[in-house]
Amino acid sequence: MAKVAVVYWTGTGNTEAMANAIAEAGDGIEVFNVNDFSASMVADYDAFAFGCPAMGAEELDHDEFEPVWDECVSAFGQKPVALFGSYDWGTGEWMDTWKDDAIAAGVNVVDTVICNLEPDDEANEALKALGTTLAG
Repeated sequence: MAKVAVVYWTGTGNTEAMANAIAEAGDGIEVFNVNDFSASMVADYDAFAFGCPAMGAEELDHDEFEPVWDECVSAFGQKPVALFGSYDWGTGEWMDTWKDDAIAAGVNVVDTVICNLEPDDEANEALKALGTTLAG
């Protein structure tokens, strides 16, 4: 079973709830607030799920989340990375942009999960499946 790091930033608690749903998939999955994770920790894990809600005009949080994400991108290598997050308005465009930018930077993006506001039953099932996939 792979060792998985689930790293998130949350403004309202919705993305934290998503991170915890991923962790319910099983042993070997550790959840970190983005402030407790750094690029130096990437080598300790086999797979990752990074979560950030849509902010502003459908973008990532610039203050806390994005600096850590940017540092980790070059450390991932070909390890599998999933992206997740919640949104309140719009259509989830921030996730499409984030995924495209990550792939262009060489990140091995294996899946994405988004939900409007807090995760419902469908989103929770998708998140648990994501955790199962990452944990192998």
